[in-house]
Amino acid sequence: MPRHLLAGSDKALPPGAADLGEANPAERLEVSVLLRRRASDELAARMAGLAGGADPPGHLSREEFAARHGADPADAAALKAFADGFCLAVADEDLPRRTVVLSGTVAQFNRAFDLSLRRIEHPAGTFRGRTGAIYLPEDLAGVVEAVLGLDDRPQASPHFRLAPAAAAPTSYTPLEIAAFYGFPAGTGAGECIAIIELGGGYRPADLAAYFKALGVTPAPKVKAVSVDQGRNAPTGNADGPDGEVMLDIEVAGAIAPAASIVVYFAPNTDAGFIDAVATAAHDAVNKPQVISISWGGPESNWTAQSTTALDEALQAAASMGITVCVASGDSGSGDGVADRADHVDFPASSPWVLACGGTSVRASVGAITAETVWNDGASGGASGGGVSGVFPLPAWQRGLAVTRQAGPSALAMRGVPDVSGDADPRTGYAVRIDGADTVIGGTSAVAPLWAALLTRINAAAGRPVGFINPALYAHAAALNDVQKGDNGDFVASVGWDACTGLGSPKGADLETALAGHTPV
Repeated sequence: MPRHLLAGSDKALPPGAADLGEANPAERLEVSVLLRRRASDELAARMAGLAGGADPPGHLSREEFAARHGADPADAAALKAFADGFCLAVADEDLPRRTVVLSGTVAQFNRAFDLSLRRIEHPAGTFRGRTGAIYLPEDLAGVVEAVLGLDDRPQASPHFRLAPAAAAPTSYTPLEIAAFYGFPAGTGAGECIAIIELGGGYRPADLAAYFKALGVTPAPKVKAVSVDQGRNAPTGNADGPDGEVMLDIEVAGAIAPAASIVVYFAPNTDAGFIDAVATAAHDAVNKPQVISISWGGPESNWTAQSTTALDEALQAAASMGITVCVASGDSGSGDGVADRADHVDFPASSPWVLACGGTSVRASVGAITAETVWNDGASGGASGGGVSGVFPLPAWQRGLAVTRQAGPSALAMRGVPDVSGDADPRTGYAVRIDGADTVIGGTSAVAPLWAALLTRINAAAGRPVGFINPALYAHAAALNDVQKGDNGDFVASVGWDACTGLGSPKGADLETALAGHTPV
């Protein structure tokens, strides 16, 4: 039977990894297969109008999106027939998300996709992985867009930083930060915030104690949703993913306490990440209108098929009027890659998200007196930002310049971030994690900060603001322009820059600016 290479599926060993031999052929796994969408040209035209910012089309309901652009049942049937031929079981099928989850053994998947899964040793741990490409039978060529989850290497990292042990940090509650930035009054009543988590968990008793101490009563309603068998699983380690989970919930919940908060837990794999975002976007029960993501990794760590699959999930969210706020990373202009080149974090670099960078603030008598780019130097963290190597220049960033240490030049590809907020752990957020009060920073705090702000604005307006990037760039005066500091290679400047984007929020001004924004 002729086989076709699945475009973008090629994978290589990560630096420092070693092949330990074949994976256990009897090991069981689940794999997410992404099918092509219907009426893709129609959606592309809609998204072009949306990105252009001129007379944008109204957003689609979840039901409309599923009917127009979900997977074709005939394509799902063809995939299931293929799976049956290799004794692979169908564990789940979701046509709106275009996803069919197959279950089987390593040996069965090796035969089905003409590959060899291996055990890979890496400084970060041992995982199941592969090299080379995935191959499909002729009748599935063009039908299947991605095969995700064959390997279980960690795909992303949380973007939070604890205050250095030797430091005496100044800390603020989320409510104080919101007041610094002039957030409009509100509680987010009637709204839902989705939070994506790829590990760790929360303890309800900790949340209850934290919100009670803040005077936030009643405490926000928090619900956990399992994706790909991920679950709320606290580790008891504040340095680990628990820190991320608790920070996200506590920042969003303190500022929008009457909004429901739904936390989507998924495994830290490419399949888990993509399935979590798609599940939140298409969730017709909880119906979140804002999604907060504080995980990511350098663009170079993603395969082309995984990048496309996650970007399409984010594009679907934008078309349904959902705002997605994403942390831009905590490792400055290099994004933690050891090649001394510039890198940006994905999914923050997707043009369909609001990429959130970091600042350091000084405050007195309840007001910010100075705000600079967050950069703790070589031994600490810094606001992620730079120029994408994958995504072209969006219409709403045309004409901008990017300023490097060597000088300014025209911005030629998608620039990151779009906006910013306090992220310095030395001026960080007072939170509670695994029974202990602590101070945390990082751009992880900025994504839920913006998510909570937009939730207040949505609740007051009675409608979602949706994909707001074109409107933000057209109303840059509604943000505090941060003009001092750098994140390594990139330097803050007047207007947009690759350290803090357009700047930090002027909450009430943003609400006014977005009031005239046609919701999409």
